[in-house]
Amino acid sequence: MAVRVARRYGPLMRRRLRAVLADRRFQIAGDSVLAAAILVVSLVEIATGAGEWSGPSGIELALAGGCSLPLVWRRTHALPVAAIVVAAALASGVAVAPTQGPFEAFVAFEIALYSVGVYLPSRRGAAVVVATTLAGVGAWGITARHVADVNSGDWFPMLVWAWGAWAVGRTIRNHSLRTRELEQMARDLAAERDARAREAVTVERARIARELHDVVAHKISVMGVQAAAARRVLTGDQPAVRRALEAIESTGRETIDEMRHMLGVLREPSDELALAPQPGLRDLDALAARMRAAGLPVDVQIEGVPRTLPAGLELSAYRIVQEALTNTLKHAGASGASVSVRYLERAVELEIVDDGPGVVAAGGTGNGLIGMRERVALFGGELDAGHRAEGGWSLRARLPVAAT
Repeated sequence: MAVRVARRYGPLMRRRLRAVLADRRFQIAGDSVLAAAILVVSLVEIATGAGEWSGPSGIELALAGGCSLPLVWRRTHALPVAAIVVAAALASGVAVAPTQGPFEAFVAFEIALYSVGVYLPSRRGAAVVVATTLAGVGAWGITARHVADVNSGDWFPMLVWAWGAWAVGRTIRNHSLRTRELEQMARDLAAERDARAREAVTVERARIARELHDVVAHKISVMGVQAAAARRVLTGDQPAVRRALEAIESTGRETIDEMRHMLGVLREPSDELALAPQPGLRDLDALAARMRAAGLPVDVQIEGVPRTLPAGLELSAYRIVQEALTNTLKHAGASGASVSVRYLERAVELEIVDDGPGVVAAGGTGNGLIGMRERVALFGGELDAGHRAEGGWSLRARLPVAAT
């Protein structure tokens, strides 16, 4: 149970946590708490005379504030914060010589150098660390010569840690930059994928429109021809009927011309004129024969009583089976496939199943499935495609048929 909950809600919780951590108000609050904690510890030690501080004085209070308070702005003003904190920390070491500098100043010093590594470019950050090292060596030399005899072991470890803190900050900065680059690349790829999907939908809709244009134009032509034939064989003086037939014939011709002007622009320059009838479910045996010749054994099964369907629905059903078998042939690596057509009372169901491993080849774009979904959606149907538990891939489409 716990594992399922973690898998389901873990990514969401991580995204929300990243969003909270990236919130500017949360960052300022965290840095304020950090600066306040260092300042409070320093003031307590100064007030009690504990640690390296000798007792309350204006200089010691100023140095304690200089080491802690600037950390509130360490994310937005890393360079000036580092300058102030480093100067205050080194001055604290000089002030308490010959003893070792206050631990709170050391912590603030390292945090400031870490912030330089995270929030400044690498070259500027390296220059800050070099300047800090030179300043630390100079402060040690001045202290040893003019203030008190101090041990170099009280100073140089702090400078070595400064390089380590900056290196850690720089590593985190590089990782963050790389993460942002990858996230941006992911967003760009997602946007490109969506754009290609929209383009594929547009292309497939244009293809469907061209095919349906041919189907509708053919039926309107038949209507016009039938009306003309009826007018010629009409006997007797029936002017109302003759005028109605003439209107049907004339309207049919005008409708075909208007459709050609309106939808003819959808035809690609490379498209040939549709002189042959559009294919339908009656042509599945021929399609299966072509697939067998291409190397994919296909078995076609018909369930129910075949009947005449609307031409547009017949064409879409045929195209769905054709696209599914083409995808199987190209990408599935299957040794065989089966096609089942079920004639129901109010619908036609198509099921295409193969025994391939279900691994889509690298050349697959997914546009075929997009096109099939568009064709099914055109008739208000349903489509379901996916891997089978026993292996292979299956596609099921249900196309409603209006009651006649």
